[in-house]
Amino acid sequence: MTRPLLIGLTGSIGMGKSTVADMFERAGVPVFDADKEVRAMQGPGGELVPAIEAEFPGSTGDEGVLRDALGQQVFGDPEALGRLEAIVHPAVAKRRGAFLIEHAGQDMVVFDIPLLFEKGGHEAVDVVVVVSAPAQTQRERVLARPGMTPDKFAHILTLQVPDAEKRERADYVIDTGTPLAETEASVRTLIDHLRDQGRS
Repeated sequence: MTRPLLIGLTGSIGMGKSTVADMFERAGVPVFDADKEVRAMQGPGGELVPAIEAEFPGSTGDEGVLRDALGQQVFGDPEALGRLEAIVHPAVAKRRGAFLIEHAGQDMVVFDIPLLFEKGGHEAVDVVVVVSAPAQTQRERVLARPGMTPDKFAHILTLQVPDAEKRERADYVIDTGTPLAETEASVRTLIDHLRDQGRS
């Protein structure tokens, strides 16, 4: 049985990955958004809330996981982060499997995974697409976010594979430092190219 082409979509913080994921969706390519799934499972009544509260007391409330409270318990603590990931990652993998079954008839699907290289997910996809923009553009976008500081931004960058290395390891790079219409045209061109390759 043939399965869809698995496209791994990734990019460092502020590079415009979510925007590009939306462009794939608008072009009719199903997108599995790992972050969105995590937010749903950690939201009000989410399936991961009891396990996270048991492991990190005081980190949840009526609205689900309290991101700031949980962040204080795991930020800068690799061991605590590992315990959190042991709860979250298997649940995300299960949902990703269900997504694949649901879209088995498609010619391609996108896995939107922020830490694709960092967590070894690139080995499980057929094609890696990296979203990138000039460093100054990235910095301006990230620092415009609520609650973001230059220190926080610098710390996040230390946890991510550098953009230059991601671009080097990518099969394809989508530049978001251009007007949106140009970026969208690049996405559609890439989809057509991958379809043509699939037929050949």
